[in-house]
Parts: sequence; structure tokens; C-alpha cells
Amino acid sequence: MLNSKFYEGKRLCIATKHAKERVIAPILQTALGVKCEVVEGLDTDLLGTFSGEIERTLSPLEAAKEKCRRAGELSSCDLIVANEGSFGPHPSFFFAPAGDEIMVLWDRSMDHFVVVRHLTTETNFGGIDCTNFRQLKDFALSIGFPEHGLMLKSTSNDGLKITKDLNHLADLETAFEEHLKHYGNCSVETDMRAMRNPTRMKSLEILTQKLAITVNSLCPKCQTPGFSVTGSKAGLPCSLCSQPTENVLIHLVSCTKCHFTEELWYPNEVKTADPMHCNHCNP
Repeated sequence: MLNSKFYEGKRLCIATKHAKERVIAPILQTALGVKCEVVEGLDTDLLGTFSGEIERTLSPLEAAKEKCRRAGELSSCDLIVANEGSFGPHPSFFFAPAGDEIMVLWDRSMDHFVVVRHLTTETNFGGIDCTNFRQLKDFALSIGFPEHGLMLKSTSNDGLKITKDLNHLADLETAFEEHLKHYGNCSVETDMRAMRNPTRMKSLEILTQKLAITVNSLCPKCQTPGFSVTGSKAGLPCSLCSQPTENVLIHLVSCTKCHFTEELWYPNEVKTADPMHCNHCNP
């Protein structure tokens, strides 16, 4: 059940130190009618960093929720939004890198979280070991440097050495030579912090739009925001033999507050499955 701008006029705090408000705020202000602000003094890096100085110990979902809670200690807003991203091999297409973004909205007045996710192969995540600057330059250009940031990393007896925020090719070369001179080794990785990665910002834009739609969908029973798809049932009948297939027949749309659930039949607006997906016709 859609209800436009359930939170209209309320203040909403964005829990970030990496400029995510650039894409989050305009979307939520328009779609939800809220007034967005960024909490001051919040250090989300304490929960872990992409570069590895601080280990990530929480799951992405729990990290996003914890960002909300910590922002809540610094802000009087009832509504708080946070995001956590993780990057690595795609869970289904193992040879393709993927970005997995989680975003949550926390309504403190109800102690209720609305959660959305966006899994995408549209990412420049990657890294290589470099022995010469030509290798490094080729990699840098392939991932969209300097618009997209890079990190140089070396290991030494004193631990991990990292250089970030390199915005010019000449500075990148100088830093690379310094790493080789002092540590004898150097690897390069894409900087996945939002303000250094326009490709990631585009994913956050898609994710924020998804959050806005989900927040504006209210439970028909208790009127809580976030009435959304939480599961599915297979069984779409084969168009040739009418036997059930593994294709989705029903989406389960649920409220995470009162657990009321509705069944949405034929969610893809398709009434039968192609026989190629049928275990009876195509064993």
C-alpha cells in the first residue's frame, strides 16, 4: 500500500563521513518530503575501513544499523539513514566483481528499521601488485582515474603502509616510487569510499530510490512503513505441460513490524514459464 510522503516535514539525519549525502539527500527530500542533514562528528571508519587499517567485524547489515545508532547519539533526529557497502566476487558469477550495498532507515520513535539492498556488477572494484609505473598507470586509466580514486598499499616490518587521496598522475607516480623505495613492494586498489568513487555513487542513487519506494509503502494492517517483498514461492506452470517449474509464481510481501504477509501472484506479469525452464519437458 503506497502512501506518499508518510514522513513529510520530519528531519532526517544521514550517517556518513564520505559525502554520501550528495546523492541520498536530494532523493529523500523529494520522495519523502523530509529535511535532510548530516550528523557532525560521526566517524564511521571506526566500524572498519576498505583499506584495512581497521578490521570490519560486523555484517554489512549490522554495520549499517550500528551507524544509525551511533548517529543517534549525536543527533536529535527521529529518522536516521545509513549505508554499508561490500565488494568482492559476485555470489553467482564468481569471476565478476560485484558491489553489494545495504541501506537502512531507522525510525527511532518506533525502533523500526527499513532495509533495502542493491547487488550490482556495475563496479570498478579491483587491484593488482605493481612492479613498475607503466603497470600502475594502465590499471589507473582502466578504472577511471583520476575521477575514481586509488590507494597504494605496501607491507613492511611496521605493518601496512597506505597512501590515499591521489588526484593527479604525477602525484601517483611520486607516491608509487616512494613505496618501492621504502618498502620494496606496492599494490594498488580502487578507492571504494563513496566520495572517491563516482561509479559507487551511481549505485547509491539506485539504492536510495529503492529505499524511498519501500519507505512509502505502508503495511495494510498496522500502517508501518516498509511493506515489501521478503520472499517468493516457485511453481509458475509450464506453458506446454502445465507442470510447476522453479520460476517464481508468488512474491511474499511482508511487514517486518507486525509480520502481516500478503501473496502477490504472477509478480513478473507472466502467467506461464517457457518449457526450457521445465524439468518435465526439458529434464
